[in-house]
Amino acid sequence: MSVVLFGYGDMGRTAYRVLRGLGVSVPAVFTHRDDPGETRWFGSLAELADGDGVPVFAPEDVNRPEWVAQIRDLAPDVILSCYYRRMIGEEILRLPRIAALNLHGSLLPRYRGRCPVNWQILHGEREGGVTLHHMVRQADAGDIVGQRAVPIAETDTALDLFRKCEQAAAELLREMIPRVLDGTAPRVPQDSSRATYFGGRRPEDGRIDWSWPARRIYNLVRAVAWPYPGAFGFLRGRRLIVWWAEPAPAAPGPAPPGTVLEGGAAPVVAAGEGALRLVTVSEAGAGPDTPLDLAALVRPGDRFE
Repeated sequence: MSVVLFGYGDMGRTAYRVLRGLGVSVPAVFTHRDDPGETRWFGSLAELADGDGVPVFAPEDVNRPEWVAQIRDLAPDVILSCYYRRMIGEEILRLPRIAALNLHGSLLPRYRGRCPVNWQILHGEREGGVTLHHMVRQADAGDIVGQRAVPIAETDTALDLFRKCEQAAAELLREMIPRVLDGTAPRVPQDSSRATYFGGRRPEDGRIDWSWPARRIYNLVRAVAWPYPGAFGFLRGRRLIVWWAEPAPAAPGPAPPGTVLEGGAAPVVAAGEGALRLVTVSEAGAGPDTPLDLAALVRPGDRFE
């Protein structure tokens, strides 16, 4: 039995290790070249597979005829996609003898689309998970093979949730890949009436709107905390990255959102409802390991924008 793996980053590495641990043949790995403009906090699937002598390919467009032909020649029983970043065309999806499957970072049909881990944190979800499903023309809409749920703690960042999902994915794949290969895996249609869909996120989407309730701003901070680009605001024209913050009681009396209510090492800023205590803040371009001295920078009455 053979599985051609499409993947990237740590989730792709997790899938690769599971397949090898199950003794499944992996005749080829399809992945991506690293983006030099992206912070690479994850391991390389290409290096892992290459170290085992598995052929690795990183085409710009895997749906071109020459790549379709090459995958056809591999005669895979299954195609498995784990955090592969491009849509795989229908011509390729028809090639495997048994199934073309994708691992998605949410409990489908909720949170179809891009960046599901970040969106779940942003929306304050208390449960997330992973889904193994058949690939069809519409993204993340195919029949479900299996799912694993994970709890989301109130203080979890997107990276925390990703790590939980990574472990859940390993468990799910170890259980379900043998069943897919022997024909005993379930196949449950998704309830499209329950589906939600979210698109990709850009660094600029991390701008804080101080008129939001403090809890919503806190969730934004968690959703884009390191190694993601970070939530940000402006103080006296300086773009500052808020790597960590906590909801705090607002002082009595009205204050415009963004107003600094308390100074010190962890200043308190008014939100549209409640307030936020800023814990770790850096200059734009710097990470959380080089925080600013907020006691020296921020004064009561200052206004974040």
